[in-house]
Amino acid sequence: MEGALHPMRLKQLLHFAAFPKLNKTHFIFRNTRSFSTTRCASPSSSPTVAGARNRRPSSSQTSTSDREAIRAIRIKKVEELRSKGLDAYAYTWKRTHAANQLQEIYMDLGNGEEAACESDRVSIAGRIVARRAFGKLAFLTLRDDSGTIQLYCEKEKLLSDQFEHLKTLVDIGDILGAEGSIKRTEKGELSVCVTSFSILTKSLLPLPDKYHGLTDIDKRYRQRYVDMIANPEVADVFRKRAKIISEIRKTVESAGFIEVETPVLQGAAGGAEARPFITYHNSLGQDLYLRIATELHLKRMLVGGFEKVYEIGRIFRNEGLSTRHNPEFTTIEMYEAYTDYESMMNMAEEIVTRSALAVNGKLIIDYQGVEISLERPWRRETMHNLVKEATGIDFAMFEDLTAAKEVALEMLNAGGDNQNKSSIEACPSVGHVLNEVFELVVEPKLLQPTFVLDYPLEVSPLAKPHRRHAGLTERFELFVCGREMANAFSELTDPLDQRERLEDQVRQHKKKNASLVSEDKNKKVDGDDDAYDVNLDEDFLTALEYGMPPASGMGIGIDRLVMLLTNSASIRDVIAFPVLKTPQV
Repeated sequence: MEGALHPMRLKQLLHFAAFPKLNKTHFIFRNTRSFSTTRCASPSSSPTVAGARNRRPSSSQTSTSDREAIRAIRIKKVEELRSKGLDAYAYTWKRTHAANQLQEIYMDLGNGEEAACESDRVSIAGRIVARRAFGKLAFLTLRDDSGTIQLYCEKEKLLSDQFEHLKTLVDIGDILGAEGSIKRTEKGELSVCVTSFSILTKSLLPLPDKYHGLTDIDKRYRQRYVDMIANPEVADVFRKRAKIISEIRKTVESAGFIEVETPVLQGAAGGAEARPFITYHNSLGQDLYLRIATELHLKRMLVGGFEKVYEIGRIFRNEGLSTRHNPEFTTIEMYEAYTDYESMMNMAEEIVTRSALAVNGKLIIDYQGVEISLERPWRRETMHNLVKEATGIDFAMFEDLTAAKEVALEMLNAGGDNQNKSSIEACPSVGHVLNEVFELVVEPKLLQPTFVLDYPLEVSPLAKPHRRHAGLTERFELFVCGREMANAFSELTDPLDQRERLEDQVRQHKKKNASLVSEDKNKKVDGDDDAYDVNLDEDFLTALEYGMPPASGMGIGIDRLVMLLTNSASIRDVIAFPVLKTPQV
């Protein structure tokens, strides 16, 4: 008998007179075994006396030996089920309703009333997340993908010895199928009055307990499946993510865009400046790169005759981890022929506002305590003007790089910022200085949706030169809450100009790598984000020489958009299984 393993828990007996109504988003996770008030509690069953002050230890305090003891006991229960001719891991279950469907259908059923007609017989399935019992009654809370409903289990109404099975073989975490009629208890809890049930999946490991849940952050990300069971609101984030992606597709397809797929494995990593992941193809006998952007292949589609294309895809960059960065993330990139970047500003507003309405039903949202208004139109301002507004410096007046650096450094020193001197000193052009000052000073303050327009030519190698302002490009980035949400251009279609810019980008990158090596020959190691090669995508340049129509293009970070619309502080909160360091065994 499993209770014999822990005689000290004799005082932890169950005394319940009724099953209180549970909040839909907070469930009791107790790994109870015995319902009888005369049975002792077990390692898989540590309920507390109702109203008792002493709470069981948190799951983080549960020793490995306790966990293994619980697992061993539950494996014995699997064996016992099989010895009775019952399968602990079913093939299927025919259910008639989901939990929320029953809540809606019988919302008008009065307290104490029962719908006992043949048409009111239902079949449901889900995970047991809570239970109470006294005498010949047992109350279980079943949760499925839609919500929760109570199982009202009365010994006289269950077939043969099923009530005994319920007492001895069912644990919190098990997945059950149940059949019965519908009633609402005197306390107002809609319930399935169970006439038969089956264990569909026997859980071998205990769920986190009621009071502490799963609180270890690393473990929550590493074992997301447990996180979603213990914290139902986590699963809601991923449901909203799915709804956002669906709304994005609806928005762009309603505008005539066609979804296409482009290669993840590429011979050259292009479309952005980022350190790629490198793999090796055995049959081809060559290195391949996981894509760092979908841009260059989507532009090839425009060359091929498509006029409106988009791709929602996974991007891979071998760079740092933070609350805003994950090595693999999701973007939508879209390209439209015969338009410029003005049209993409309108599209960005349309995508974000429609997504916000789809998941929140409103355009005034809260993000980490900051009220954000997504009401259109959004502010549009040039990078030059925003920097001048924040610092008083007009970088359009500078042609001399040294003078621009001196003014920028004086401004940073006056503001007490001595940590970013090196980034200013390393800038190879006035445009780079302007961009660096913008990122350091202006970007964090752009809380409300803002389109930042007309970036320097030097930091925008794929954007068309501005038609009115020399040295600038027709490019914008969208910022909300100090974070870049979108990046868009009037696309560069001149193949000779494009080649020259990309070749210059390669030269600048090689120069940066060489300076690192000259400073410290040991610095260029695999973990250094700057120490990677940048190569030309010759096939892309060849495609441009066949002729690409005038076009605009935009990329939106879907993970960051989901963060904004679900009020999630970290990108790991909106990626189901984020990249984590493999734990040491």
